[in-house]
Amino acid sequence: MNVENPVPNLAEPGLLLLVDGSSYLYRAYHALPDLRSPDGFPTGALHGMVAMMKRLREQYPAHLGACVFDAKGDTFRNAWYAEYKAHRPPMPDDLARQIEPIHEVVRLLGWPVLTVPGIEADDAIGTLSCAASKKGHRVIISTGDKDMAQLVDERVTLINTMSNELLDVAGVTAKFGVPPDRIIDYLTLIGDTVDNVPGVEKVGPKTAAKWIAEHGSLEGVMAAAAGMKGVAGENLRRALDWLPQGRRLITVVTDCDLAGHVNDWPAFDSLALGPVDNDGLLAFYRRYGFKSLLKDLEASLARTGAPTVPVSGDLFADPPVPEAPALDKRYETLLDFAALDGWIERLQAAPLAAVDTETDSLDPMRARIVGISFSVEPGVAAYLPLRHDYAGVPEQLPMDEALARLKPWLENPDAPKVGQNIKYDLQVLESHGIRGAGFRHDTLLQSYVLEAHKPHSLESLGARHLGRAGLSYEDVCGKGANQIPFAQVDLERATLYSGEDSEMALQVHQTLWPRLEAEPKLRYVYEQIEMPVSGVLQRIERNGVLIDPAVLAAQSQQLGERMMTLEREAHELAGQPFNMGSPKQIGEILFNKLGLPIVKKTVSGAPSTDEEVLAKLAEDYPLPAKLLEHRSLAKLKGTYTDKLPLMVNPATGRVHTNYAQAVAVTGRLSSNEPNLQNIPIRTAEGRRVREAFIAPPGHFILSADYSQIELRIMAHISDDANLLRAFAEGMDVHRATAAEIFGVEPSAVSSEQRRYAKVINFGLIYGMSAFGLASNLGIERAAATAYIDRYFARYPGVKRYMDETRASAKERGYVETVFGRRLWLPEINSPNGPRRAGAERAAINAPMQGTAADLIKLAMIAVQRNLDTQGLATQMVMQVHDELVLVVPEDELDWAKVEIPRLMADVAALKVPLLAEVGVGPNWDQAH
Repeated sequence: MNVENPVPNLAEPGLLLLVDGSSYLYRAYHALPDLRSPDGFPTGALHGMVAMMKRLREQYPAHLGACVFDAKGDTFRNAWYAEYKAHRPPMPDDLARQIEPIHEVVRLLGWPVLTVPGIEADDAIGTLSCAASKKGHRVIISTGDKDMAQLVDERVTLINTMSNELLDVAGVTAKFGVPPDRIIDYLTLIGDTVDNVPGVEKVGPKTAAKWIAEHGSLEGVMAAAAGMKGVAGENLRRALDWLPQGRRLITVVTDCDLAGHVNDWPAFDSLALGPVDNDGLLAFYRRYGFKSLLKDLEASLARTGAPTVPVSGDLFADPPVPEAPALDKRYETLLDFAALDGWIERLQAAPLAAVDTETDSLDPMRARIVGISFSVEPGVAAYLPLRHDYAGVPEQLPMDEALARLKPWLENPDAPKVGQNIKYDLQVLESHGIRGAGFRHDTLLQSYVLEAHKPHSLESLGARHLGRAGLSYEDVCGKGANQIPFAQVDLERATLYSGEDSEMALQVHQTLWPRLEAEPKLRYVYEQIEMPVSGVLQRIERNGVLIDPAVLAAQSQQLGERMMTLEREAHELAGQPFNMGSPKQIGEILFNKLGLPIVKKTVSGAPSTDEEVLAKLAEDYPLPAKLLEHRSLAKLKGTYTDKLPLMVNPATGRVHTNYAQAVAVTGRLSSNEPNLQNIPIRTAEGRRVREAFIAPPGHFILSADYSQIELRIMAHISDDANLLRAFAEGMDVHRATAAEIFGVEPSAVSSEQRRYAKVINFGLIYGMSAFGLASNLGIERAAATAYIDRYFARYPGVKRYMDETRASAKERGYVETVFGRRLWLPEINSPNGPRRAGAERAAINAPMQGTAADLIKLAMIAVQRNLDTQGLATQMVMQVHDELVLVVPEDELDWAKVEIPRLMADVAALKVPLLAEVGVGPNWDQAH
């Protein structure tokens, strides 16, 4: 039966409330949209679980309870039946990532959490329920699993929190057509497709209930099988040998040994529902972006007089957002030249004006303007529609003439402007013949510098800093297949949307800029690095890079032929054909047929066939090596040799990547559409892709790459005397490290010793443990520990830096680059050990990665400034990690080979010399 409010009188002193957590976390994950925390962590299942657990405690104020989850790994049913749950797909990665936080927040809400290895949550619940019922307790089981109906009796009731359904004895009988004590028989006949337990073919719920009603039980049905008529009777007779096993699999076990998992088993005192940990919940809600729940909890605590300040070392809570005052929005649509000219006068007189373009594409090199908006003060904005096209659209100003009137102001360097992601707007304006100037501020970059670990969209900035919820693009254009282009949005709606973008950007700037002004280091990063490099990136993107499609076509053909050969060889090794792209089929071949050792399992318990596993197996077996090579070639072909020619801009004949500036928390740039920073170079085939990146006739490709930049930064920030001396004297730092560790003269260092030292040098930068070093070098862990100890003994400054950095990060919640960029570490004080350890490793490495990112950006600024000052034709065309790639005319080559590395080396005065190495060639590969 369904009831709006389940009966509250079940809540009594002896009530035991059991929650089937594994049932609900899947339902919560699939029921809710793709919610994310401020740092992008998936939170949909978390939101659903929190809501359900809170609701349960409100509806059933029990004294005893537990939330029960499946443990990882197989259970006794897998031993009974190898195909049990075999068809279940692996748990989605985004759900798997939420499991530990779900356990954490359930405990914070006062619930005991129970997982018992080797048995399913159903069996743990069944055991607890049966034992409690025998001791006179009333039991409520909250689940969405129909199998649990077999547990219902006069003292045990089911509720489904998501559907608000309550099932007692009468409710089970009404829903399934059989009483609870016949549910096992009923389920055995119909089977369980979710768990891959067959029943009787083509026997559904109605037939099963009818048979049980007629014959009393499963045994009665089986005894009558000989006389059953029709297809159902034939199927029943074929299933007779299976049915006892099916019944065994479907039966919830109620006598599991829970000793060691329930502290006072077989008593229930340890399952007392505890108080809610408000301090812990405040920190949790802030960490995962639970805005409404956080607001409600803070308000509740304020009413009761409890503290509402950030607790438990929560360094990442947003400052309180003041209640947004009612805003009188005066947004104007400019449909005649008099109105446009009036606004141009306002823009020219404004101390700062916000600008935003509306276009027909996300690709800035192909986008055409649909309209432009402006704002000069809060609540005041204007929208100039230029290319809206729908039935009944009002007449708009001609684009060319309107832009010509705006051009002097847009190109005036003395007219201060602000925008959100101005690199995009500048690119679009340039495509229309306007070289924008005077763009002093970018709210995207202000947010990135202040809080790199949080989202930077204008919508999120408005919510976080202004308490305003603006219109989203989907609000005005729709979603998915029904989405319309912005040109078809009616002018009134377009004015509200675009005017709000400009006006809100101006307000966000007025909120963030004082914070930057108050932080000299962050202001330096913003004004001297991020803003100027934004302009440089816009020019690099516009320059684009020339590729040779014929070279890529030839490589695609060769890769395809090699992949076909690998596929034939793999099939021969397997002894049968199989799908090279199917992890399931690969797993069956490797582990079932060939009996290879299982290295690790997926979250669902299936043997993993990821690259790490294949690489490990490839050390001893030929088939995994073939699979690995096939995968790498397929990725290379699909991502680069096939795709790059399709991405050539027909108007320019070049490929134009987009450099995302506000993505990586370390300050690193991100290349996309296409990603030119991720071309694999560890294989000959990967390196050959660079052959297709060519210089035009009369020009050369020049590659300038910082040498051992992160090791040099480590020497600078650790101030270690031995490391500083090695770089100052121009020594081979890996040879010098090997000499220190192995106690020999540098000239006596063997190639193997140098290789060990190189792994240690780079490994420790990334926080590598003794276990990781041992795995990497293929040595015993004790030997790896000895090498690390010897390293720190010879380089005590490095050890001191690591210890001090960890401690500082824990206290402040962030580390800094040499130039003052803050690298936030939200998990540095996490109660979760692996996450905390990961944050500690990041704390050590982030200052080096971040400083390297700052240096390459400063180098780009210095090189472009020099090119402009001297009026040279050399162009930067790519930035890849610590490398700049330029196209240089032949008559400027001698200058470039000397001046580019000098400019890169001179951008900062560190305690060790910076070194940039240069290569030149007709294509990118030969320039290395």
